[in-house]
Formats: sequence, C-alpha cells, structure tokens
Amino acid sequence: MFTTRPEITGTFGVVASTHWLATGVGMSILERGGNAFDACVASAFTLQVVEPNLVGPGGETPAIFHSVRTGRTEVLCGQGVTPEGATLERYRSEGLSMIPGNGWLATVVPGAFDAWMILLRDHGALSLREVLEPAIHYAEQGHPLLQRVSDTIAVLKDFFETCWPSSATVYIPQGSVPQPGRLFRNPALAHTWKRLLAEAESVGADRERQIEKARDVFYRGFVAEAMDAYLRTEVMDESGSAHRGVLTGQDLAAWSASYETPLQYGYGDFTVSKAGPWSQGPAFLQALALLRHTGIASCRPGDPLFAHLLVEVVKLVFADREVYYGDPKFNRVPLKELLSERYNRERAGLIRDEASMDLRPGVVPGFEAGVRRAMAALDRLSADRGSGGPASAIERINQQVSARKGDTTHVDVIDRWGNMISATPSGGWLQSSPVIPELGFGLNTRAQMFWLEEGLPCTLEPFKRPRTTLSPTFVHRRGLPWMAFGTPGGDQQEQCQLQLFLRHVHQGLDLQAAIDSPMFFSQHFPGSFYPRDRRPGHLAIESSIGTAVLDDLRRRGHRVEESPPWSIGRLTATSRDADGLLHAAASARLMQAYAAGR
Repeated sequence: MFTTRPEITGTFGVVASTHWLATGVGMSILERGGNAFDACVASAFTLQVVEPNLVGPGGETPAIFHSVRTGRTEVLCGQGVTPEGATLERYRSEGLSMIPGNGWLATVVPGAFDAWMILLRDHGALSLREVLEPAIHYAEQGHPLLQRVSDTIAVLKDFFETCWPSSATVYIPQGSVPQPGRLFRNPALAHTWKRLLAEAESVGADRERQIEKARDVFYRGFVAEAMDAYLRTEVMDESGSAHRGVLTGQDLAAWSASYETPLQYGYGDFTVSKAGPWSQGPAFLQALALLRHTGIASCRPGDPLFAHLLVEVVKLVFADREVYYGDPKFNRVPLKELLSERYNRERAGLIRDEASMDLRPGVVPGFEAGVRRAMAALDRLSADRGSGGPASAIERINQQVSARKGDTTHVDVIDRWGNMISATPSGGWLQSSPVIPELGFGLNTRAQMFWLEEGLPCTLEPFKRPRTTLSPTFVHRRGLPWMAFGTPGGDQQEQCQLQLFLRHVHQGLDLQAAIDSPMFFSQHFPGSFYPRDRRPGHLAIESSIGTAVLDDLRRRGHRVEESPPWSIGRLTATSRDADGLLHAAASARLMQAYAAGR
C-alpha cells in the first residue's frame, strides 16, 4: 500500500508530534541522554510556541505513560478545575444560559504547566533549563509561522485591535498580519520563561528544588500575579458583552496536578488505557465493548461496513457521554455498567443496516432520572437555538472572528529503555482569551463545556474539572506496554483514534498506512464546544474513500458530507514490539506533523 511517508522504525527512540519542530526537539532530548518524559515535556513547551492557535502555556493536558522504573502505567491529570467563584448563581446573574466559548468566563485553572513539572520532577532526568531552552529559543529567535496560524490571525485582526489590544501587540506586530513561512517571535513569552527559569535556579543546583520553585513561581509568584490582575479587567467574549474573570490568584495557589489510575478495558490480546470520565476517554472503551458484538473485526480495507458500524457505535457511545460523563469527584459515573457485557450486547442490538437519526443514550438502573434531566436539557437547547436563542448572540459581534475555534496538539514518545508516553496538550489558544501583557500568553476556555442547568453530570460547580475532549490512548499487548497514540480534533478524537487502532489490529495495516487511510467522523451528537451544535445523521468522510463506499453509505441513510482528501484528523502514533523494535508514524494532513526515530 502506498503511504505518504515510511513508518519509522528503530531501537534507540521515537518521537511523533503534530509539528516537525516539536518532534525534532523531542528527538534531540533523547540524543542528549534524556528519557521519554524529558522529551515529551520539551516537545510540549515547543508546541506552545509553534502552534499557538492550538495550545498555549495557559492550557491543559492529560497524558498516559508507562515508567520502566516504577513498572506502572498512570494517567497524568493536567486538567485544571473551576474557580471557587464559579457558581450557577454567578453565571446566571450575567444573563447567560451558556458559558461563552472565549474570554474570561470560560477560564479554569491552567493545568498544563504543573503537570509537566511534576512529570519532569518524578520521572525525568534532565534539568528544567534543558527542557525549557528549545521553547525559549523559538519564542525569542523566531520560528517559521504556519499558514493556518497566519490565517487565524488575519481573521482576528480587527477583533484583536478593537477588543483585545494586548493580543494585537503580540500577534499583529507593526500592525501587519505576520506572513506564513516567515520568522515569528513572541519576546514577551520568552521573557516569561527566562525570568521563571532564573528564579527557579536561584534556589541552587538541585533539579527537584528548581522544579518546585518553578511550580511556585507559576501558581503563586509573578506569573500568577499577572494572571490575577488581568482577569480583573473586562474583555469582550462571544456572548456579545464584556465580562471580568472569575478565576483568581487564590484559585491558582490552591491547585496542583495529579496522577491517577487509568481506566482499562480488555479487547482480545490488548488492554486499552484511558483517562477517566472527566475526559471523553471512556468513550473509546465503550466503543470497543460495543464493537465486540458486531462484525467489524472481519471488515477489510475499503469495506463500507467498517465506516457504517463504527459511526453507528459512536452515535450510541457519545449519547451515553452526554448523560453520564463528568468529574467523578462530584458525580457517580456508572463505568462498570457502561462497559459490561450485558449492557453492550443489548446496545449493539440497536444497530441496524440503516443509519440512525436519533440520540439514544442507554438507561443504567438507578440513573433514570438523570438521563431524563440530561435529555430535557438538550431538548431545551435545541428549542432555544431554533428560536434564535444562545447561538444568535454570536451574531452581535461577528462570529467569524470572536468565535474562531482552536484545536489541539499531540505528542508520543518511546525511549530506548521502554518508557512510553502519550499526551494531548491543548487550550490557551491565541483566539481563546486576550494575551496577558506581562506574560505573552492567554488562558484557556475549557469551562465552556459546563452546563448552566442544575442536576447534570457537567453542571457548573466550584473546584470541578470540565469534561474535556482531550484523550490520549495507551495500549498493552499480551501484558506488555505496546502502543501510545492520539490526535487533535475535539469530539473527533476518539473517532479517528478508533479507526487507527482497528485498522492496525484487525486489518493488518502498519501505523503509517492506518493513519494515511481515508478518515471520517460524525457530528450526530451535541458538540462539546459552544454553541453545542448537533447534526443528526451527519457523516463527514474523505472523498478518497471512493465512490462505491460513498454511495453505499448514502443508501444506508447517512447524511454524507464529502471532505477533501487529506483533511480529517492529525493522528500520531508510536509502538514497541516485545523484542524492543520501535515504530512511529504521523499524519501528512496539514503538512506539519512528523515522526522521527532511529
């Protein structure tokens, strides 16, 4: 099978990420004696510089990793929580029925920095300076600007200059949109990291003390102080009004990242690990549990039944996501039941030869009232939108600019010792909130995933994690750590990752061939992001799948949206065989992701 590039193989180490510079940085860290965790941290900080429309220092990250030293596979939770002041009453008093998708009201504690620091402290080998210096270099000396970053800035130019002048200072230097392919610098961000590094190193040469000092500087020092002060200003958001922030310095000081036990599901020879239901990760596991009761394992490449079965399963799984998933510290999520053999056998019985147009969550005994509340909330949202409700507010401030959505990044690393990590950094996009002048970056908007309705798993509450779409994947094969992979894409993440995994394990395609195969996704269910649109029966699929497959899917009733070839998903993946042979691959889509190794 023709592939856009070879699957990378080797024994020393492999790195795959959504930008070639981040991949190169990660590989250079391995070459200098760092391990997979050092390389992942350095790559992640580089992504914040070179993909600012997709991730920033004020964002968040989940990661799943396996440490050879500890023998454990763990989830790294870098998803920050809501502020203490994030109450329903506070947000309703602003006249809101939904949390805007940009600006200060959607901001939670930025969790990525602390997550990277505790990973570096507990599992890395290099110093803070060694992992930060590549990002500082590209911020200070410049990096070739991506076409999509330039395009995003161009669309936002008038909005920035009128409403977010601090963002205009960074992203529209001298009043002109920076050109793609030319060097772009963010000196304010470089200054922030250099000052933080200097303060961290002031405690002496001990690397752990330096890292602890860096955590303190970010969440209680000058970084936190600048955030706290700027959040007190009013900024325009896509509700059509200006609002002050809810997040405070006290919220920053009280939070820390953490480790968790992954949620796991056995699928043949494979054990798949995902983050808990504060992410959408369990949806991947639910899909596997349902797919066991279909014929998808026998589908060969190009079989239209593969797309039909997977999309119909995704519809059922994401309906469950809407009514059950949320921060398990606040709500009981019936994962045991949702992954049970009986439940999924019954749910698989709903799949027909024709495409479903309905949103059909399952009903777990004891959760009947919760399902009704969630479905009623979705019905009210649909009614409001139909009458020009929440979504019409966007019209008041030019939806082409203020509502310009961001996306996500991804990085996977395996080193020569067998340490493995998969991480999906996101948030803090250049279009999410205004740049804090002293820092050179803005904050995240993850709180837009909460509901301003009582009694739902994702109802807004203080100190609660939003149900993020970020979802790295880790797989053991026959008990050994084997595969780490993921993708940007919001609600598309599980859908694209399932295609990669199933094509690899059932159809025998190598990692690059599985990634290069035509991709598809559905927006049948409510979206996670403001304004939560839903398109019943929708199926976007790359036209390169072929006329025969497209015609078959239309005959089944899918509302097919033909997407151009090479336009869906940005998967990256790595794996390690039992004999130590390493593999890596990255999507050619958008012409920026790369895998490297030797």
